[in-house]
Amino acid sequence: MNSPRFPDSLAQLQGEFMSGWQDLLAQAQSGSLPVPKDRRFSSSAWQAHPNFLFLAHAHLLATQTMQRMIEAADLPEDQRERLKFSAMQWLDAVAPSNYLATNPDVQQTLLETKGMSLLQGMTNFLEDMQKGRMSQTDESRFEVGVNLAVTPGQVVYENTLFQLIQYAPQTAQVYKTPLLMVPPCINKYYILDLQPDNSFVQYAVEQGFTVFMISWRNPQPNDTDGIDKATWADYLQHGVLQAIDVVRDISGEDKINALGFCVGGTLLASALAVARARGENPVNSLSLLTTFLDFSDTGILDIFVDDAHVAYRELQLAQGGLMSARELASTFSFLRPNELVWNYVVSNYLKGQSPPAFDLLYWNADGTNLPGPFFAWYLRHTYLENSLVQPGKVTVDGTPVDLGKVDMPVYLYGSREDHIVPWRSAYASAKWLPNTQRFVLGASGHIAGVVNPPARQKRSYWTADLPQKPGDPQQWFDQAKENPGSWWPDWSDWLASHSGVRKRATKRMGNARHRPVEAAPGRYVRLRAV
Repeated sequence: MNSPRFPDSLAQLQGEFMSGWQDLLAQAQSGSLPVPKDRRFSSSAWQAHPNFLFLAHAHLLATQTMQRMIEAADLPEDQRERLKFSAMQWLDAVAPSNYLATNPDVQQTLLETKGMSLLQGMTNFLEDMQKGRMSQTDESRFEVGVNLAVTPGQVVYENTLFQLIQYAPQTAQVYKTPLLMVPPCINKYYILDLQPDNSFVQYAVEQGFTVFMISWRNPQPNDTDGIDKATWADYLQHGVLQAIDVVRDISGEDKINALGFCVGGTLLASALAVARARGENPVNSLSLLTTFLDFSDTGILDIFVDDAHVAYRELQLAQGGLMSARELASTFSFLRPNELVWNYVVSNYLKGQSPPAFDLLYWNADGTNLPGPFFAWYLRHTYLENSLVQPGKVTVDGTPVDLGKVDMPVYLYGSREDHIVPWRSAYASAKWLPNTQRFVLGASGHIAGVVNPPARQKRSYWTADLPQKPGDPQQWFDQAKENPGSWWPDWSDWLASHSGVRKRATKRMGNARHRPVEAAPGRYVRLRAV
């Protein structure tokens, strides 16, 4: 169906806008304007000040009209998405809730505190300027290795790219086949090991799995050992595949289980494709959490990637240098500006409030730099060209990558409200991995959906058998069953069926070739980028 002609649609939208405007005026005059459902305008102060309440409704009406105008415009879809994103940034920025002069809730706080809220807000702003980032949580309440990333273990190997942590057993018996977790190198690993009551690592250890974790190095601008020139191939060869070899050596097992999260899953699956192409088969089962393999639908992130942008990044970074954690964090924050930017402008700076302590947001602010060549390669071959699902298009030191050769049993997880890896894209991995046995869809977003410990009895997850040839994800969802609580036990049961018999646990960490270097969480994860 052809798009409507924009001039005709524009006339209709103008008429509907004027009608909506007249309705607002009439409601304002009669004092019957309702409280908007938008939480930015939900406080009683907006209801108590009719002029400000009208301003809030006017902003929402203008926002809705502009969004509909963009939808009606006869534009290529990629241009439409970029225009929608740009308009969202502007509309969210000019919302009356973001300014002292037009936010009655802020003004009321100013009066109640006799000006102290504004003074404290300026103090908060200046402190954030010194840190170079907006505070989203009370960072004084957390410290890695003290109350974050505290699951007991030892660093049993390190090289220039990563440290390998082996966690101490917490059960009398453990499964014979160990588990290696590969987190994203764009973030620190301890999203999977926050505090004891919401640690995925702690949960896995308590189920009797012997868990190893890659802790990626956080490159710094003053490093002189060449890490700023590390490539995608380096992360596969000297990162993932090296970690697999060390885990096999320490455990004495020919095959191990492996789990990848987000970019870590992309690295892991790619590394296993390289291993299979070389005739090696070191992994018994594969779990991928919120992972892209097929980048044909990258959701909102697609607006950042085109030929010109990728060429610029290659010119800037392909030969060396660092992609800064600050720039990466800023990009991800502005994917949801109301929640991750303007919300804190209002609370921290205009109302002078200190953000509450929240471990997940502390982790979110503790980003990592990335080697430029790695980032430039990743941008072109995944987001721009979607090369990984094209057999043989990507080679690693002459070895072709074919995900179709990654034929061990696979467990896939996606989050229903994920704006980083849309769940349909997580589901699409089943099309390329021939032995995918299970797909599970969790409620909530990219991080909160994954970090959902059973004891909290929160959220839900959907399960259904995969068709023999996974196709339309909506068809899968339509016949899926919603289950209350956490998806972790479902994964644990599946992994247990691929982990062999139980054996007596040993407290010894590492072995003669790989002796403990230091206690977990190790040095690499403690180094901050900003």
